Amino acid sequence: MHELGVVFHCIDQVNSIASENNVKRINSVTVEIGEVSTVIPELFEDCWSWAVKKETVLKDAKIKIEKIKAVTYCEACQKEYPTIQYGKVCPYCNSERTYLIKGNELIIKEIEAVEV
Repeated sequence: MHELGVVFHCIDQVNSIASENNVKRINSVTVEIGEVSTVIPELFEDCWSWAVKKETVLKDAKIKIEKIKAVTYCEACQKEYPTIQYGKVCPYCNSERTYLIKGNELIIKEIEAVEV
């Protein structure tokens, strides 16, 4: 399970942003997780709940997860299609000259700070 390492990295990033902006307390963090990113949202959420208990600025901060659908682009016919449904082979022209354009990311989208 690598989700714990990913959570620790996110916590470090959020703490850094909070410090730069003199934020003393954070209510919630929203992350976007791509559906083929290898990060399992349920495990990420469990790890987050455990990890933030040990934090100061992030203590008990909620995690909000938004899933990003995976999309693949076909170079042969220049069309996009849903990756999970069709995989590497383009459903329009059967080409394998395709690449993932969206759905592999993990992005910190929003940090909700508490007003002091």
